[in-house]
Amino acid sequence: MDYDRYIAVFNSGDDDVLVDTFFADDIVFTGGTREHRGKTSLREFLAWAHDGVREVMRPQAVCRDARRLFVEIDMDFNATKARDDFPFGALRPGDSITVKFFVTYDLDHAGRIRRLQSMTWPPGRGVSKLPRLGGHPSQLAAYRAYAAAFSAGDHERYSAFYTEDVRLELSTLPPLEGSRAIVDFYRSMFSQVRETLTVHKLLADDGSLFIDSTSRFTAIADAPNFVVGALSVGESIEVRVFVYYTLRDGLICNIKVARAGTPVKLADR
Repeated sequence: MDYDRYIAVFNSGDDDVLVDTFFADDIVFTGGTREHRGKTSLREFLAWAHDGVREVMRPQAVCRDARRLFVEIDMDFNATKARDDFPFGALRPGDSITVKFFVTYDLDHAGRIRRLQSMTWPPGRGVSKLPRLGGHPSQLAAYRAYAAAFSAGDHERYSAFYTEDVRLELSTLPPLEGSRAIVDFYRSMFSQVRETLTVHKLLADDGSLFIDSTSRFTAIADAPNFVVGALSVGESIEVRVFVYYTLRDGLICNIKVARAGTPVKLADR
C-alpha cells in the first residue's frame, strides 16, 4: 500500500476514489461505538461524516510492516455548513477543530485495507496546529470554511481569519482599514443585501491566496443605491470577481478585489 498516495487521495475529498482504490470489499471499520462492514456501509458513513465538513489528515508518526500500519494522525475538520450532529461537537460555517486519531490498518494480500480501527483523544488535546490559511490542503479547506462563514453573514467567524490591521481594497470604494471597519461595512450592507461567494478556482501558498469566484448579491430589502446595481427585495445580481489575499502568519492582512465581468441580474438571463 502506498500510504503517501492514500493521504493525498483522502485529503482531496474524493471519498469514492478513496474507497474504490484502497479498501477491500469486505472492509470492517471500527471507530468508538461505530462499526461499518463493506464498502457500501463505509461510503454511507463517509458521506454523512463529510457532509459540509472537510476532513484533512496530517500524519504525525507512521509505523508499519508488510501487513499492518499504525498511524498517529492530527485530523483537521473545517466546516462549511451547520452540523449540530457532528460527533466531535456542534460546528458552524467557519469553524475548524483538530482531533488526534490513533489508527491501525490491516492489509490483505493485495495491499488493500481490510480492517481499519480508530480511537481519538478529545478535540484539541495534544494536537499540532497549522497557521489558519496557506497552501496545505487543510488550509485550503479552511479558506472554504471562511467563505461559507462570510456568505452566512457570520461576522464573528469570518473576521477571525483577519489580522487586526487588515486592509480591504474594493474597486468602487475607498480602502477600509482594520478588521472592525470591514465588519461594520459588511454588517451595514448585509442589512439590505446578502453576498454569497462561489469559488471556482483557489490557489495559495504561505504568503498569499487567490480566488476566481462569483459573488451573488441578493436583496433582503429594497436597495436602490447598492453600489453593484439597484436591487428590489428578492432580486439578485451576479458578478465574476478575482480576489487576491495577502497572508501574515496564516491570517488575511490585505484583500484586493477586482471585477472580472459585468454585473448581470439573474432575471436578465
